[in-house]
Amino acid sequence: MFRRMVFATVALCAAAGLTGACAANPPSSGGSGKQFVVGYSQSNNAEPYRAQLNLQLQYFVRQHPDLRLLPITDAHQDSATQVSQVQNFVQQKVDALIVSPNEPAPLTAAVQQACAAHIPVVILDRSVNTDCYSAFIGGDNYAIGKLAGQAAVQALPKGGNAVELRGILSDQPQVDRDKGFRDAVAGHDITIIDQQEAKWLKADATTIMQQWLSKGDKIDLVYAQNDDMALGAQLAVAGAGRAGQIPIIGIDGLAIPTGGLRAVQNGQLLTTFVYPTCAEQAVDTVEKLVHHEPVDKKQTLQTTRVTKDNAAQLYQEYDMSGKVGG
Repeated sequence: MFRRMVFATVALCAAAGLTGACAANPPSSGGSGKQFVVGYSQSNNAEPYRAQLNLQLQYFVRQHPDLRLLPITDAHQDSATQVSQVQNFVQQKVDALIVSPNEPAPLTAAVQQACAAHIPVVILDRSVNTDCYSAFIGGDNYAIGKLAGQAAVQALPKGGNAVELRGILSDQPQVDRDKGFRDAVAGHDITIIDQQEAKWLKADATTIMQQWLSKGDKIDLVYAQNDDMALGAQLAVAGAGRAGQIPIIGIDGLAIPTGGLRAVQNGQLLTTFVYPTCAEQAVDTVEKLVHHEPVDKKQTLQTTRVTKDNAAQLYQEYDMSGKVGG
């Protein structure tokens, strides 16, 4: 019976002229040939970091023929929308679920629903208020914030005035990046004279920075909790005719033409810190989970400070444009 089914399939492919299409998804050479369906709920596709994460996740899933990624959902920074999207994945009975939470509290119950349905859940970067998930993957945001603060101290050895562009205030990475920075600059005569939520977005950061500059206060340094906000601030500074006069610190270090690595190379940013997208680790973890293999519950990824001296080398190391097209 199996041989007759194989011959019938080949005949249908040939008759329809679809041999190439059939060959693109050949049956597995071992096991049952089952494909495990994976859902991914993204908090917001508008941030370059998250757009790159999406591309990389799709690439790494393609390296595993037994995984099939459903269309990535975009919550547009709306937690209610994301809750609905996660619940929809649960109702579809996906084999594994990846979630980049917009905010911790609103997503907690939805993640718990997935856990109750015995769906392995991998949380990326931002926390939820439950530990029922199978794995959490992200960087040490407090440590990164502290490194950013140390860079500020180096940039302002005699002290000065800093402003801080913050992500969504309820996000744990935002909380940790803020605390790490403040702990590092404490006792070094650096005063944070203004701070505001810019929701991780370039346009919001540009507007806020323009308002700060228009007040006429002395600003000696900008700390932005991601590169998109840092580059938004840089636009405002350049627009005010002060390009290169105010050092700007970011976080993300994406190896894309408009990312933080190039921005440090060309002098738009003083420094940034590579924050891995977690995509490769997420896919590797899902692959293990669907095959009931053990995984580390918490996976902390390392960061690297980006300077003009190492930016080109880091760009080459992290560049995936030839693979993901981004």
